[in-house]
Amino acid sequence: MPITENVSLKELNWFRTGGPAKFFVEPSTTTEFVAALDFARTNNLEVFVLGEGANILISDAGFDGLVIRPKLNSIKILDIQKYQENLDLVAPENSITPEILVQAGAGVSFGELIDFCLDNNLLGLEEFSGIPGSVGGSVYINIHFFEFLLSQFLVSAEIIERQTGQILTVDNNWFEFGYDQSKLQTHQYYLISATFKLKLTNSLTAAFAKGRAHEIRRYRSHRYPSKNTCGSFFRNFHAHEVKLVLNQKPMIYTAYYLDKLGLKGTLRVGDAQVSHQHANMLINLGAASSQDLIELARQMQQQVYQNFGIIPQPECLLIGFKAYPLKAFDLN
Repeated sequence: MPITENVSLKELNWFRTGGPAKFFVEPSTTTEFVAALDFARTNNLEVFVLGEGANILISDAGFDGLVIRPKLNSIKILDIQKYQENLDLVAPENSITPEILVQAGAGVSFGELIDFCLDNNLLGLEEFSGIPGSVGGSVYINIHFFEFLLSQFLVSAEIIERQTGQILTVDNNWFEFGYDQSKLQTHQYYLISATFKLKLTNSLTAAFAKGRAHEIRRYRSHRYPSKNTCGSFFRNFHAHEVKLVLNQKPMIYTAYYLDKLGLKGTLRVGDAQVSHQHANMLINLGAASSQDLIELARQMQQQVYQNFGIIPQPECLLIGFKAYPLKAFDLN
């Protein structure tokens, strides 16, 4: 397991910006992951665990520590005997839908996990079709789509404790999941694998689910930019943060305010621009720096504050910045 130095991260994140990692490693086993964390402790290094790079913005200065990009890529059905015995119980005329557990490594692409489940007549995760990221990153942020949260399907996980290297098995409650939140964000624990509870169905229903997953992906690719972006840059507001009420509900959606300002496809800093497809998505037109994207985001924050008195805060993870680069609440 070579630990390499001065590795460019530009091609390993969706924005295609950012500087190098001081140290970089791709562990393919739990033992190698533990050894990587031991290297970081021994050398007093900060650690960042990189997945597919879909929800991050890396500083132009890079990351002055150890970047770990897990290659824990196994997917398996737990209790395969139960799975095989129940296949005969899910004929189209039978309403029985047994629950089956599927375990996936932190480095597995979430799209690959969805396809594996649908190919094996297992339903649930297709709700997140088209959302880029690894299993590790998806659990870290608790991905969501409409009313669905990934935490609704996760039952347990294997994690590494940063300070000791101890391997722990934890349940759903341990994660303290919330909207865009999990306990992994304390950066004291790292995911090895996650286990999800899914519904076993018949081949016909699974085929319909595959078609629906394809349609969700097609819809997302039509509505949202699919490269050189991090997805939604700002999180939605919490209800207590907003004053505007429409149809007796707090208007929490950041894109609503940005749309009202007419920023979509118009506001630009260098090669960083607000997408013409979605007002809460920033794109790199080709030669943008991370600092260009930060300045663009700051201008968006400023305009929302001037017009609505509230300040959007990022959902995108900001990596390697020595100080918080956006506007908090002092607007300096």
